[in-house]
Amino acid sequence: MNLEHLLSEYGLWTVLIGSGLEGETVVLLGGLMVHRGLLPLLPCIGAAALGSFIADQAFFGLGRRFRNHDFVKRIQAREAFARALAAFERRPTLFLFAFRFLYGLRTVSPIAVGTTRLSLVRFMVINAIAAVVWASVFVTLGMVFGHAIEAAFGRLGQVEHVLVIGIAIVLAGAGIAFLVRKWLRSRA
Repeated sequence: MNLEHLLSEYGLWTVLIGSGLEGETVVLLGGLMVHRGLLPLLPCIGAAALGSFIADQAFFGLGRRFRNHDFVKRIQAREAFARALAAFERRPTLFLFAFRFLYGLRTVSPIAVGTTRLSLVRFMVINAIAAVVWASVFVTLGMVFGHAIEAAFGRLGQVEHVLVIGIAIVLAGAGIAFLVRKWLRSRA
């Protein structure tokens, strides 16, 4: 059973659960399904935003409740944790909006923020807004990739369509990761 099968069989439930677990890949494929007319746009964005919101709240709670537990202490020892905490301390609100777009910081960031004194209510409000923005961007990108690939290659079969989009996503992700890493190093 592959991701495309799950999306076609279970639709929005896959987007909801997958956006919290797998993130961008599932949401981009959800956008592709919107492009193909298999999922409605706004519910797809809503499912992706809700899944992302719930996952980030859970990770924040993990950092808040278990900050002294061995599991969280092991995460605190990672370089990504230190980078996330440093970025949060420099610009807290901006970081809360941006971490979900930064490669390598997606999961560790809400745990790191959970170990700080930031209020739960403030995190919830900013997390909710950021989750909607993130979901809107990635569902739309999935739709745009669908349109662009269809225009460039004609009507491909489902497997070929997903394969070409997957390759495009990997290349775009690698490019974005390179640029973000370069930007972070220049700021350090």
